[in-house]
Amino acid sequence: MSETAELKKLVKQLQNSSTNEEISSILRILKKEYQVNEAILRESKAGLAVGKLRSHAAKEVSDLAKEVVKKWKNEVERAKNGGTSSKAPNGDSAKARKASSVSVTPSTTSVTPTPVSAKGEVRTAKGDSIKVPSTGDKTRDKCMELIYDALACDSGAPSEQILGRARAIESAVVAQFSGPSVEYKSKIRSLFVNLKDKNNPGLRESIVSGDLSVEKFGKMSSAEMASEERKAADNKIKEDNFFKSLGAAEQEAETDAFQCGRCKQRKCRYRQAQTRSADEPMTTFVTCVNCGNRWKFS
Repeated sequence: MSETAELKKLVKQLQNSSTNEEISSILRILKKEYQVNEAILRESKAGLAVGKLRSHAAKEVSDLAKEVVKKWKNEVERAKNGGTSSKAPNGDSAKARKASSVSVTPSTTSVTPTPVSAKGEVRTAKGDSIKVPSTGDKTRDKCMELIYDALACDSGAPSEQILGRARAIESAVVAQFSGPSVEYKSKIRSLFVNLKDKNNPGLRESIVSGDLSVEKFGKMSSAEMASEERKAADNKIKEDNFFKSLGAAEQEAETDAFQCGRCKQRKCRYRQAQTRSADEPMTTFVTCVNCGNRWKFS
């Protein structure tokens, strides 16, 4: 089986994995045993699959994904500079030689190679020597270039693919507001800021790969575009504020009827409130006195 076919098989397993342990195991294999070049990454779509995991909720998974992406970027860079790949771990010299010979072989496809900076700078339309197609409106052309810069900043995808996504996003937004109006500029600014967020690589990857349609993306709010970590943090803040507002409104009673799921102690404070319609049961809000853990049930 060829290197690309093996990589495709692992990518499929990675996408179908249901536990963090399985994902971490596959990422370790990718990091340890596979050396790649631009053509292999483009054909197998491994870079996109692994890149999405950099924003995974589990720290072990996200850290491993970042390590794999960094390793692959270095290998692509060495291939661009005409260097040779290093020996694979654990004496797997045959695979290392094979990967090395592949990595320096020029791509025969018609797609323009993905530019890789020798110093690892952020990719931009100017740095990629991309000329944005003219729409006849300088504002629209500049907005399209901004979207390209945001999508390309840490992507390993071909320039044509990124430019196609940027052009489609701009077209969807201009159609939504019937021209480059003030609302159009505000929306483009919001999309750019969220795409450029270094803590939200998953959003960029989903747009570049096509997993998230440009039509849907063009209508998303800032809250919908936020990373999973940001959404979880926002929900935690809302929940804490809700508990505080309840505590300020009425003194909670102490009880040993509830056991804390965190510290297993039974010293708790609780109160009840009608948070839904009148025919629904009341919601009970419980706070552990020992560790401060909070939960609710109805």
